[in-house]
Amino acid sequence: MPVVTRRAALAAAALLPIAAACASSGSPDPSKRSPGGDSMPTRLTYGRDPSQWVDRLDPEGPSRGTVVVIHGGFWQARYAADLGATLAADPASRGWTALNVEYRRVGNGGGFPSTFDDIHAAINPVEGEGPVVTLGHSAGGHLAARAAARQRFDEWAGGVEVTHVVSQAGVLDLTSAYDQNLGGGAVQSLMGVAPDDPAYDLTDPARQVPLDVPVWCLHASDDRAVPISQSEGYVRAATEAGATAELIEVSGGHFDLIDTGTDAWRAIVDVLDLISPAAG
Repeated sequence: MPVVTRRAALAAAALLPIAAACASSGSPDPSKRSPGGDSMPTRLTYGRDPSQWVDRLDPEGPSRGTVVVIHGGFWQARYAADLGATLAADPASRGWTALNVEYRRVGNGGGFPSTFDDIHAAINPVEGEGPVVTLGHSAGGHLAARAAARQRFDEWAGGVEVTHVVSQAGVLDLTSAYDQNLGGGAVQSLMGVAPDDPAYDLTDPARQVPLDVPVWCLHASDDRAVPISQSEGYVRAATEAGATAELIEVSGGHFDLIDTGTDAWRAIVDVLDLISPAAG
């Protein structure tokens, strides 16, 4: 008798596209609530390095699922998880459990394979039922998409399954990003080798289509840091391969997608509402 996996069951609920316009673990203290209703974050560590931690925020009521926020910054150590703090707080205020992930980056022990090891380990504190959504901006979008494919490889087998991917201006084709010198050679710094090396087969979302989970790619046509062609090419290749993927074009360049007061962020909220509708 066929076994229906958690991933497949949850993914099936999100097949309809939406309009393009659109250092310790423990339970949080419920008395420590901000005026907006979000819980104070609980720091969870998944390794000994100072960058191996996750801040978990819990909703006040039943959780709609988990949003795993992966910050961007071209995988460079000078950019950190403070970029993801408000992006985690917003879903938590809307009934999601949210994880704001820190990881080793280029300049503080990261790069291939350490950065990928960390993302794999950071997702594993997910608890409870419901969808597990990776949400990542720029380089974080790359890591969010790649996280959904990681369990294909022996090096990252096991652990929590990703059920949905939301990429915010993601670097989804490492080969073309390498060729275009995006981020001043950021891909070369991350990988340490050129795209003809087999390591790219393990790490490049463009080489991992089709995924068996839905992917939404939000991107602005006026993005000057990561061109929209990164998302366009990924969605085209994914859908041609039979995957469920959608491009949602937003406005506001590279950064409105990480400003929770913008229309671009509202489009992300709409995607999350499609994945797991809000109660009431």
